[in-house]
Amino acid sequence: MQARLLASTLAALLLGAAATAADRPAAPVPTPAAAASPAAPAAKAGIGRQEIRAQLLPRHFTTIAAEIGAKINRLPVPEGGAFKAGQLLVGFDCSMQQAMLQKARAELSAAQQTYSSNKRLFELNSLGKLELDVSGANVNKASAEVGAQQAVLAKCSIAAPFAGRIAEQKAREQQFVQPGQALLDILDDSVLELEFLVPSAWLASIKVGGGFQVDIDETRKSYPAKFIRIGARIDPVSQSVKVAAAIDGKFPELIAGMSGRVQITPPR
Repeated sequence: MQARLLASTLAALLLGAAATAADRPAAPVPTPAAAASPAAPAAKAGIGRQEIRAQLLPRHFTTIAAEIGAKINRLPVPEGGAFKAGQLLVGFDCSMQQAMLQKARAELSAAQQTYSSNKRLFELNSLGKLELDVSGANVNKASAEVGAQQAVLAKCSIAAPFAGRIAEQKAREQQFVQPGQALLDILDDSVLELEFLVPSAWLASIKVGGGFQVDIDETRKSYPAKFIRIGARIDPVSQSVKVAAAIDGKFPELIAGMSGRVQITPPR
């Protein structure tokens, strides 16, 4: 009897739960459009402006090195100073080279006199053709030595290959340097350039002369820039291409080495 009563009670409870679930409204199934709508603002923000890091670079820069072994006599432009194209940057003490040039010129003069005398003797049939040719060769040899000493003496001063500024002095006055030793780092900061990578898919919208903005960290200002070169090869791994740009205008506060964020709006 108790078993029958328990079974009847359990059946009644199950029927009541089923009736309650049937009366409750079913939850709406989200449609694909409704499911995608919350992510739409994030996707839209993702195709906005993209920030790319870049550094300001001088258009021309190089390291001046010694071509002869000598003592530095003059460094007329201080570190950080500006100079013009053709201006003296380094002067060496070349007293030894000057003495060698004078010696070569004296030997050339003696060889020329010997050749003149031998030529006169040859005309008088008092000297053979071989002796005359040897004296002529000595003239050529002495002349070549003069030219070599003049070339060495010309390396006793180094002129600026372009207008710019001294970035770093690697040697000091009265210091003896060896051939090939670095003396100065120089750069031309009249035009500051930017080099950075962009996705290759942007090539259809990037044109030489096109403008954009760059935010420099050190000055906390934004400056106009324009594309000046586009790379000739796409990296097949990263699908990117190198581009170069230049600051559009003169801004004295900008110097090489500053960095910032390139603000470019990607194509849609």
